Amino acid sequence: MPAPLLHIETTPTLPETADAVVIGGGIVGVFSAYYLARRGMKVALVEKGRIGAEQSSRNWGWCRQQNRDARELPMATKSLALWDAFAEESDEDAGFRRCGLLYLSDNDAELAGWARWGEFARGVGVTTHMLDSKKASEFGAATGKAWKGGVFSPTDGTADPSRAAPVVARAIMALGGSVHQMCAARGLETTGGRVSAVVTEAGIIRTETVVMAGGAWASSFCRQLGVRFPQAAIRSSILSVAPGAKSLPAALHTAAVSATRRSDGGYTLAISGKARVDPTLQQLRFARYFVPMFARRWKSLAPGGMEGLKGGHETLSHWRLDRPTPMERNRILDPRPDRKQIDLTLARARTLLPALVQTPVSAVWAGYIDSTPDGVPAIGEIAAIPGLILAAGFSGHGFGIGPGAGHLVADLVTGATPIVDPKPYYPDRLNRSAWGKVADF
Repeated sequence: MPAPLLHIETTPTLPETADAVVIGGGIVGVFSAYYLARRGMKVALVEKGRIGAEQSSRNWGWCRQQNRDARELPMATKSLALWDAFAEESDEDAGFRRCGLLYLSDNDAELAGWARWGEFARGVGVTTHMLDSKKASEFGAATGKAWKGGVFSPTDGTADPSRAAPVVARAIMALGGSVHQMCAARGLETTGGRVSAVVTEAGIIRTETVVMAGGAWASSFCRQLGVRFPQAAIRSSILSVAPGAKSLPAALHTAAVSATRRSDGGYTLAISGKARVDPTLQQLRFARYFVPMFARRWKSLAPGGMEGLKGGHETLSHWRLDRPTPMERNRILDPRPDRKQIDLTLARARTLLPALVQTPVSAVWAGYIDSTPDGVPAIGEIAAIPGLILAAGFSGHGFGIGPGAGHLVADLVTGATPIVDPKPYYPDRLNRSAWGKVADF
């Protein structure tokens, strides 16, 4: 029972040339190509498997400002407006709705942290409402219990992970761009040190601009080019239940479990932050970068198994451009779900939300969340290879801020005024220190 995904037909013939080539058909890649195409550029997007088939269809679908890192908040705010605008511009429905996000808690320290964030957020124009016990219990009536407090962010919302990336890809083609599924990018060619072509399994595309938006595969791809990009992935397991439950919040987070209404009326269920760490050689290579992050999250993370090695996305090997690569041997990362986590998630959800007790499970899946040491994505040109823009390491936040990230990529490529300050995202920050820290707000 894999994660649901809308399948689309894409461009059969590879172009000989392009103004820009985007590698990776996840949410960041498709929005990067979309905004480049809207500016009149001839864009080709290449995806080794299916559009949106990896983490972009395996997440909760939340598009939030609430509790964002200060460096990501401006992009999150811009992204909400861009989700709205995309529907009007393209006549495509990505399932985006400003349904509001509800957070409930009985933990005083957690509530105090949310209150501090709320004070900061109001200072930068973000609407968020702290809920006292009475209001929290009213908002959370579906749980049938009293709560100490909570937060409601009315302008935040959700989009549909099963269709968002595919419909953006259709919009790219409607603008004259080309989209190529089952077409792995094996590497780049350079002339005078600058990007001059992308080598794919189906042929070569001549171009001077490449966007690497390969998600969990980005670091191993960069390694082929001599570029050091610290990245590690964790395996998260999620399930969905069929439609039928009534009077539940559209998007609810608690420490025990979180629930998100899907477009079909069912719900996605997950435990925030809980995941497996599958050891790989790349993780060992970058271990010193990630020790602080893993140490902070040790209560939520557990040792994994061989899934990471079997996936091939964190390889340290070098591959040839005239032979199949690990990306062609594993078109879609589809790791085995953690059965214990799935059972725990379902039990917690049915305890918290009695309306789910009789609702059957409709799908179970896992996905790899690619992260940077400081939990903030890397977006910017690689100084050593002019013409190569990196957009990866979104640390579980990429779906919601995908439109803003794609817009920023297009700004950097075309020289337009950036939609947000690009400096916090520059990739070179990640190699300055092995001990990345999350910024305070």
